[in-house]
This record gives sequence, structure tokens and C-alpha cells, in this order.
Amino acid sequence: MPIEMPKGLQFSVDTWTPFSRRKRHHFLTHAHKDHSQGIITYASYPVYSTSLTKTLLLQNYPQLDESLFVDIEVGQSLIVKDPDCDFTVTAFDANHCPGAVMFLFEGNFGNILHTGDCRLTPECLQSLPEKYIGKKGKEPKRRLDYVFLDCTFGQFSKKMPSRHMAIQQIINCIWKHPNAPTVYLHCDLLGQEEILVEVSQRFGCKIFVDKAKHPECFNALELTAPEILSQDSCSRFQLDGFPKLYEKAEAKIAEARANYQQEPLIIRPSAQWYACDEGFSQTEKRRIERPDQAVRDLYGVWHVCYSIHSSREELEWALQLLAPKWVVSTTPSCRAMELNYVKRHCFKNQGASDDSLWKLLDIGVVASSVAPDVSNKSLSGLSGIEKTFESYVEPLSEPIVISTSQRKRLSASPPSKRPVTLFGKARLGLQYPVLDREEEEIVSTSSDHADRVSTESVNASFQQDEVIEMNSVKSLDRESSVDLKETKCESTEIKKCANVSPIGSSKSYNANLRKFYRSMNVPVPRPLPSLVELMKLNKRAKRSI
Repeated sequence: MPIEMPKGLQFSVDTWTPFSRRKRHHFLTHAHKDHSQGIITYASYPVYSTSLTKTLLLQNYPQLDESLFVDIEVGQSLIVKDPDCDFTVTAFDANHCPGAVMFLFEGNFGNILHTGDCRLTPECLQSLPEKYIGKKGKEPKRRLDYVFLDCTFGQFSKKMPSRHMAIQQIINCIWKHPNAPTVYLHCDLLGQEEILVEVSQRFGCKIFVDKAKHPECFNALELTAPEILSQDSCSRFQLDGFPKLYEKAEAKIAEARANYQQEPLIIRPSAQWYACDEGFSQTEKRRIERPDQAVRDLYGVWHVCYSIHSSREELEWALQLLAPKWVVSTTPSCRAMELNYVKRHCFKNQGASDDSLWKLLDIGVVASSVAPDVSNKSLSGLSGIEKTFESYVEPLSEPIVISTSQRKRLSASPPSKRPVTLFGKARLGLQYPVLDREEEEIVSTSSDHADRVSTESVNASFQQDEVIEMNSVKSLDRESSVDLKETKCESTEIKKCANVSPIGSSKSYNANLRKFYRSMNVPVPRPLPSLVELMKLNKRAKRSI
């Protein structure tokens, strides 16, 4: 899932939202639907992409106008004219799917590599400018300021075979089952066409692809390898899809056995099955430990670890060579700060206050208000930051207005003391950064309604506490009456202060502070347990003794 680029940058990458529409330039890395979601509604000129990506996209979204797009091919550099400052963008092969590229942005904001979705290989990195690539034990001549990185399998510790080796596993699996009358290849995802091409060439047979069921794959093959397509539904090699895979596999195998026929061969090339080991038997788990060979599951499906995303090992290796100053995960399910390179190097960079990109972020102010107890030691350990965030953060969305004096203070303090960084922003999956004043009215209606609901629920809770409190006071012994009176006074005082306290209802905050919390997607802390409930628990404990 793509993330928004920082507010101060004049371009967006793979995002199509009200916020990204306000950017002056838009970049599309590839044609997968999760990266083009919303493009019909929010696309505006210019959209930079490869010609193949544009063609695939127009086939999926015929409503789009071709004049929106500006072609940029692999290895090509363009100078983008902009009122703020001109910048250069270069496209590099992402080794992901047909037409997929990475974008390198160079300008006054620094040097930013956005990988989109990628499978990083030596060939991919060698195509980058030599000045950005280091050697063993040596940093590159010029370090990238930021890498927006595809961390889809950043938590998958096992070694993945290369795409070439995975295809060879599929070929070997087919050779070992010469009597299988039909071979079903479950690889209808854009990016797996290479498998179909290789199988067709090795066995000298065309592959049946149903255009009605798999239009995206059919269109891609029609553009890249039309010679392998077959219209014969009785062809031995057939493309199939993932939905209801196991149900269909069991039914086909059962039908073959019932008719005393050879079983069909069903192959699913995917890394997802290897990355998720829940629900597997011990035998399957032991076999999954070796993703360098095909594995047959309980349903009769053969799995091959074929990935168009980088493994954790490949991510770490690439970061060691590139040695970027900061890394941001574009996939919130995996946090960039979980990578060893980020833990060891990024938080030790001690980013300077004159860092050109930090000035564009507007997110450092949260350090003093949201997590005031986080020490500098937590920055090196990272675990302290994550725990602090998890105890404070729930997603909200409302803009914040930062005064001129606050902005001066932000630029004067180094980002190394700010526990909330781009890592936290991407880790939490925040899709919409700080909005401008023109967008406040859209958010204010829903936020006011939420405030009213929150206030009513808190008031109801206080009324219930008063009833409980009266009953508990009557049941206490006379010997503890003095203590109870003092406690009751404290409880009443807290309730009186509830209307002006930040606990329980965000309505009690002044406008600027409330907007500040919401801009960082941080809600008001949840209400603490009432004193009456704590007294009741204490009383029960004494009785049990």
C-alpha cells in the first residue's frame, strides 16, 4: 500500500487522493491496482510512467485520457520544471512486473529513491548512478537522503530463491509428472508472465488463458508475448486463478481418482504461502523451511517460492550498498525500523537541522507533547519508541495549524531528538499528512460529531460512577468513614475537573491543541479507571484474604 509523500514535496508517487491531487506532478511506478486505486477520480496532468504501464493502465481504466500521461522509460532522465524549483527524475528497472520502475528524484529537497514495488538484484542496483553505490566496507561517494522502500517481505527471514531459480523449480516439477494430462499454473498476477513464457518455450506448447477470467494477465501477455497464447481450452497447459484454489484443487483431483484417471498437476508460484506458516502441520513446516524446492500441500497443490518482492536478506544487502541516511517503508505492515540497517545506522545519523527534507515534514513537534518521557537512550534502542507509540496512538485525522514561532523552533532543533519520525508515520500506515486550511471544513464536520459522542459517553460514565460510589459508601464500615470522605472528595474533585481535563474527551482541549493531536493521528489519552472502581477492587481483595 503506497504512502503519501511529505507535504513540502511538489510530487506524489502511486497515491491518488484529495491530498496527492494538490501536488503538481504525479508518478506511477507500475500498473498494479493497489498502486492505481483512485486514479480515475484524482488523476491530473502530468502523470509520469513508462509507456507499457500506461498501456496496461488504460486497458484497465478506459475512462482515463491518454493525454494525462508523460512517458519516461527505463534509464531515461527528465528535468521537471516547477515554480518552486526544477528537479531531475530518472527511471530504473524495478524487477517487479512489466513496465515497473523505480524513480530517483534529485533536487533542492535532496536525493530520494522511491522503489515502488521491487525485487532488488545486483542488476537493479548496478543500473543506479555509481556515486550512490558503495563498495564493501566503503560508503558511496554521495549518500541518498531518503529511500522509500518496498518492505513487503521485510519480516520474512528465510532466503528466497531468485526468480530464475524459482522458474527452474516449476520446470522440474512438470518434468517429474509427465503423465499429468493437464497442468494448471496459478499465476494470473501481473508480474508472473515470465513463468508462462518460460514454460511454453521449454515444453513447446502454448498456454490457454481465458481472457474473460484473467483480463489483466491476458492483456499483458498480448503485449509482451502474444505467441504463447492459445485459444484451445483443452490445451495441456492452462492458466488458473487463486480464488477458491484449494476447493478447485480437491475437486479436480477427486474427479480424476473417481474416473481412474491420472491426476492433474496444480502449481502455485507464490512466496505468500511460505511467509505465512499458520495452520500448517509439523511436516509441512519442516518442508517450508527449504523454499528452494517445490512442496506439495495437503490439498494436492504444489507450491514454489516465486517472489516479485525483495526478501529481508535482499533488503539488508541493498541498504548496505546504498547506505541511505533514512529509510521509509512504503508497506505499513512491515516497519522500516525493524530492518537491521535502520536500527544500526539511521538513528545514529544525527540529522542536522539544515537537512533540506526535514524542513518539509512538519512532524517533529510531537516529540515534546506525545511522548515526553522518551529518553535519548530510546532512540538507539528503538523498542522504547515503538512501545511509547503503541501506548498513545490510535488513528485519527484532522489538520493542525502550526504557528510561525513553532516552525522556527522546529527548524532550530535537530531531528535526532524527535522520537516521532517518518518511520513512525509510515509504520502506522498514515495515508494522509497534514492538510491545509482549505480542507479543514471537510474534516471538521466529522470531528465535531465525534467530540459530541465522546462527551456524552464520558458524562454517562461519570453518572454511573456516582451511583456505584453511593452504594459502596453505604456498605463500608464506620471505622473507615474518614478515609472514605477524603477519597470521595478526591473523586468528586476529579469529576468536576473532567470538563477541563484532557482525559476522556478531546472537546476539552483548545482548538490548536486538539488539531495538533489529530494532525499526528494521536488521540486524547483514554480515561483512567475511576477511584470508586479501584476501591471496590481493593475491598474485594481484603475480603478474599
